[in-house]
Amino acid sequence: MENDAYDRIGDEPPNYEETSFSGGTTSNGNGTGNGEHRAVRPSVVSAFGHDTLDRVPNIDFYRNAGSVSGNRAVRPSLQELHDVFQKNGRISVTNTVEDREGSDGTPSDDVESVIPLDNKDGTVRFGWIKGVLVRCMLNIWGVMLFIRLSWVFGQAGWGLGIVVIALSCVVTTVTGLSMSAICTNGVVRGGGAYYLISRSLGPEFGGSIGLIFAFANAVAVAMYVVGFAETVVDLLKENNAIMIDELNDIRIIGCISVVLLLGISVAGMEWEAKAQIGLLIILLVAIVNVFVGTGIPASTDKKSKGFFNYDAKIFMENLPPDFRDGETFFSVFAIFFPAATGILAGANISGDLKDPQDALPKGTLLAILITGVTYLGVALCVSATVVRDATGNINDTIATGMDMFCNGTNTAACEQGWNFSSCDVSSCKFGSMNNFQVMTMVSGFGPLITAGTFSATLSSALASLVSAPKVFQALCKDNIYTALKFFAKGHGKNNEPIRGYVLTFIIAVAFIIIADLNVIAPIISNFFLASYALINFSCFHASYAKSPGWRPAYRYYNMWLSLFGAVLCCGVMFVINWWAALLTYAIEIFLYVYVTVKKPNVNWGSSTQAVTFVSAVNNALSLTGVEDHVKNFRPQCMVLTGAPKNRPALLDLAHCFTKNYGLCLTCEVFVGPRTETLTDVNAGMEKNQMWLNKKKRKAFYAAVACDSFRQGTENLMQASGLGRLKPNILMMGFKKDWRTADTAGVQSYVGVLHDAFDFEYGTVVLRMNQGLDISHIIKAQEEMEREAQEQKDLEKEELAEENKGKSIFRKSRNLSTQGLTSRASVTTPQSPQVVVVNERLVSTSTQFQRKQGKGTIDVWWMFDDGGLTLLLPYILTTRKKFKDCKMRIFIAGQPGRVEQDRHEMKSLLEKFRIKYADIHVIDDITQNPNSNSWKMFEDMIEPFRLHEGSKSTTLAEALRKDNPWKISDAELDTFEEKTNLQVRLNELLQENSRAANLIIVSMPIARLGSVSDHLYMAWLDILTKNLPPTMLIRGNHKSVLTFYS
Repeated sequence: MENDAYDRIGDEPPNYEETSFSGGTTSNGNGTGNGEHRAVRPSVVSAFGHDTLDRVPNIDFYRNAGSVSGNRAVRPSLQELHDVFQKNGRISVTNTVEDREGSDGTPSDDVESVIPLDNKDGTVRFGWIKGVLVRCMLNIWGVMLFIRLSWVFGQAGWGLGIVVIALSCVVTTVTGLSMSAICTNGVVRGGGAYYLISRSLGPEFGGSIGLIFAFANAVAVAMYVVGFAETVVDLLKENNAIMIDELNDIRIIGCISVVLLLGISVAGMEWEAKAQIGLLIILLVAIVNVFVGTGIPASTDKKSKGFFNYDAKIFMENLPPDFRDGETFFSVFAIFFPAATGILAGANISGDLKDPQDALPKGTLLAILITGVTYLGVALCVSATVVRDATGNINDTIATGMDMFCNGTNTAACEQGWNFSSCDVSSCKFGSMNNFQVMTMVSGFGPLITAGTFSATLSSALASLVSAPKVFQALCKDNIYTALKFFAKGHGKNNEPIRGYVLTFIIAVAFIIIADLNVIAPIISNFFLASYALINFSCFHASYAKSPGWRPAYRYYNMWLSLFGAVLCCGVMFVINWWAALLTYAIEIFLYVYVTVKKPNVNWGSSTQAVTFVSAVNNALSLTGVEDHVKNFRPQCMVLTGAPKNRPALLDLAHCFTKNYGLCLTCEVFVGPRTETLTDVNAGMEKNQMWLNKKKRKAFYAAVACDSFRQGTENLMQASGLGRLKPNILMMGFKKDWRTADTAGVQSYVGVLHDAFDFEYGTVVLRMNQGLDISHIIKAQEEMEREAQEQKDLEKEELAEENKGKSIFRKSRNLSTQGLTSRASVTTPQSPQVVVVNERLVSTSTQFQRKQGKGTIDVWWMFDDGGLTLLLPYILTTRKKFKDCKMRIFIAGQPGRVEQDRHEMKSLLEKFRIKYADIHVIDDITQNPNSNSWKMFEDMIEPFRLHEGSKSTTLAEALRKDNPWKISDAELDTFEEKTNLQVRLNELLQENSRAANLIIVSMPIARLGSVSDHLYMAWLDILTKNLPPTMLIRGNHKSVLTFYS
């Protein structure tokens, strides 16, 4: 049976065809585009024995799109399994499966494969020995081994010298363990330290350290090449063969060397690997040569220079430290530590390894062990055979039997028959403290040490020359820095970063020309240490987050050990060079901030996300253990916007309340059968949240599918939120079309307000004369954009046809006709009146996105609702958009005591510490409205009146029974005073607040079951009619303001 779940083409969805259930199997392409095939797993039928769309577990379901190690399969969605129906006894499912994970289709997206690739396409892949072990050893074994190691042990003694090597190995070993854990937690691709850090801590850390690390490797090329050139120039100087002068000879030899190394690198990884093997052989021979030389009897010349073969007294004399010339333990450690770096040489070419998960831990840790033992072995051998000071004069011997007078600092040499006491008075040129060529003297054959020095420098330079472009290419591929995208392109079967090689070559030559890297060297060491620190911190961070996705195959790590390693690396940075450490931190922080501000569009499931989630959950839980306090009250709004972009004014005002300090939920209710609306709900979730993020609105989007608007809103009010993080205010727009809407719509709208009061929500209703909903304008705009894109595509097709020269005229005419027909069918001309209305509506909808000019926010605080009617406008005045607006307070007062009421309100506001411009006491609020206003209200409710008073009792009962929702005469009589109040308030609002930027009015409450829905809507309508933007606010009658500290 053919497995229909395989995605044959990366950009197209697979087809779920009807299954024949023949029990046979076929093979499918492996997605590499080379025509290879592989066997498909047994069919579902053979596994379960019945007709099913379910698929058995398969690695191909977990691959990324564009996988190079296998074909990506798309499993049936839950919707397809749940909604599928039987047709003629066979499974029927629509071909709507999509590639949901998204990819550019490049092979680099294959991060799920755990099977090493078969490199039948000619791509060179290395195993753990050739790819990791050899590279790490060559990079760790540097010139330090042959030139400065004896000096380090001469200064520190072999006691503290062992501590120096051990401390260096602790740093590298802990980092190696952390790296092993990270690289075995999923497939590793190219990019080395950058890849490991960015996928663990996110693009901010990865992007900053990746650029630093790539640059450090590029400059390290110059550093190693200059070291090689200096050695060559020393040889030329000894043989009187200087070409120009020492400085320019270093530059010439350095440039020639880096050109040759570049040629090896560009030739391909295979050639570079062969060169590394050759250099390793030379280096191993040179190291063996040192051990062999310590066993060869010393000549008189060597003895005069301090070499005496193995001697216990020399060994014990070299035990304590003897720091000179201002050196300390830390300064000596700072000089040695760069020799221990280089453990990431294998990781830097992780994309060229057969199985990075297996190779990196094994090769790196073994390289650390071998090189550490080598450093220790060579140093101890030298400490047991060479004294600290020697004159080099073969005549400084002691007569036989005179060794009884030996004392002072050169006792061991004295007992061997040599008098080096003059070194106590004046400096000598030989001995482990004075001669950097001790290894050449100790070795069996001196020129081999020179060859070893050449090998150590060139191998390190070659490894850095390969590492820098590889890391840089991975960084550029991720498009963290968009300006560097040019360097992402690879060439050849190995996807070689030729452009990166050229850039590295230019950087290396630039620093070679300087020819003095004493200042740059500590910065480079600090760059490497910063990488080590972040690798350790990545392991700690991922372990601390306890994400279920953190499942490293390598078990020999500890999160606290990794944290210790990170702190230790940071400490070593300051030990090596404090100003270089500060410079490194400054550069890293700058790049971190830059990447954070740019917000690259990537999501790698970093541990930073996991820790953020854990912190959010813990903080939410901790809040549940604390009772709410009035001082900590803050508005948390549930905003019934529909799609957030449909009612921007409502969202903008809610965002002014919550900003970054409160919860804001934009909610949408999809009304209709669940089977029809669920698709819209699921499709809108991510799209609308992304829109909110793009518009920098700190809000969440929530949607429900229900049979009615009221039921959906009720569900949202009951279920939204988490612990204390739940909405306490319901915001919605005024139903402008309530007079033309059907009865059920009005009842649903008013029912939502009743539900909000029942659930003790504060309630806010916003009314703007032009309305709030601009969905029809957005839809038209999107349609126009789609048409413009179609037209652009048509023009491209026409141009392509013209270039081909096939049916040019006919094809162009047909396409143009189709495009014009499409546009004519959709874009219908609009009347001037409609255009003006839409322009006003769009302008009004963005009103709260603009800074409000100087004006007032008029607060008509008619009823004490706990203070929400006063708190919300106060919060607005603290925002930048409303900072030029002043609050005016309007209250109802009794005739004859206006000043007393004003004084009491002034005292209250001062205790609340709320600034205001003026307090107005309205003492004529109980007057009857004028006839025009009353006539307007009567006309408003006329279509919804029952008029049962003028009818017979029987007819009135029948009317009430048939139209229970209509306004009865009895109801109007009962609530006459309250109705008069709303009409009168509108008159007062027109009189006093016509020029306000925003009006806040206490919302009247309709007693449930007593006031009909249409009468209540008439109250809200007449109260807010013909006014500037107006908010009706009613708190839940629990205090949100206090004057207690």
